[in-house]
Amino acid sequence: MTTADPAIPALPDADLPDQDQVDASIKLITDNAPRVFSWNYDRDREQLVTLYNKAMASQWDSINDLDWSTDVDPERLVQTSTQPNVTVEMARAAKDLPGSPFANWAEKEFTELGIEAMKATLSQFMHGEQGAMIVAAKIVETVPWIDAKYYASTQTMDEARHTEVFAKYLHTKLGDAYPMNPYLDQQIQALIEDDRWDIAYLGMQIIIESLALAAFGQMLRSTQEPLLRKLLRYVLSDEARHVAFGILSLGEYYENLSDAELWDRQEFLAENTLRNRNRSTIPEIWERVGIDLERARPALREGAQKLDKSLFTTFQDGFHAKLVPNTRRLGLLDANNGHLRKLWGEAGMLEWEFADDTATDYESYDAVAQDRAASGAG
Repeated sequence: MTTADPAIPALPDADLPDQDQVDASIKLITDNAPRVFSWNYDRDREQLVTLYNKAMASQWDSINDLDWSTDVDPERLVQTSTQPNVTVEMARAAKDLPGSPFANWAEKEFTELGIEAMKATLSQFMHGEQGAMIVAAKIVETVPWIDAKYYASTQTMDEARHTEVFAKYLHTKLGDAYPMNPYLDQQIQALIEDDRWDIAYLGMQIIIESLALAAFGQMLRSTQEPLLRKLLRYVLSDEARHVAFGILSLGEYYENLSDAELWDRQEFLAENTLRNRNRSTIPEIWERVGIDLERARPALREGAQKLDKSLFTTFQDGFHAKLVPNTRRLGLLDANNGHLRKLWGEAGMLEWEFADDTATDYESYDAVAQDRAASGAG
């Protein structure tokens, strides 16, 4: 039996958060994978040793390497973008439709929508990076090879830094963040709950991190804001290594799996890239700009049909240009008589099969090394 320390005053019940407040602040997820303690400390995976050494040398400081004194004007951030925002362009295209909820909008309202869309995107980056931090920590615990544990530890640190800088940019430069996209939430929760350690790799390093390379790269190409540009360049430096880590680790492991086990991995990829394509929107965007989303949906759909299709395919093409060659490198395209090749071929994704895989080109992303060499610090 324990007794309360008389030196510590008891908190009145009114000071304790209720269950709704707790549920709004944290989420509990059960990880079903066994933890692996390895007694083999031999460094016998040379490519992973090289990648680990690269990660150690390319660590960057979120406080001193980024100039947080930079003044960021949210309106200018949106107005100087070199690529149109799909959400804003759909609303613009719907403005002149009969009964459009955007009929009375002027440039001010479209700019406000652009700011909210930017905040929503950066919010998903922030939430996704925390998910990546948790999954990387799971890999440390569950992968059986010491070289992989060492590297995954550096990735966990990288993802913590990414979560920190996206949260700081949002909170100090743009304003309130948005909640996590339900699709992203479900996807990451499934990776954490799965009892197979390689599924954490496959889902995070190959699918989500390839998606991140496309998303961060697209934003980097469009923004002129110097703080965000440098932040994205440095995050991309890390993310490319993370994808390379997944390719090198899984390539070895999948050489020894049965056809049935490989089929399961192919189906996992199909499920997460073809059958589960619904990327639920963030309805709070529309609430913040005073639009009833259900009323606006017909006009937005009609507006979307008036737009150049490249607005919708540029990001997807960037994702597939990484996903497909990375998967080919793992041998999963052609396993089981080309099961996944057939599925992705029917979806028109094989155009990117022979693009550079990230295990080959990850060093080209290393903006940290490039900046240090330019300054004479590296």
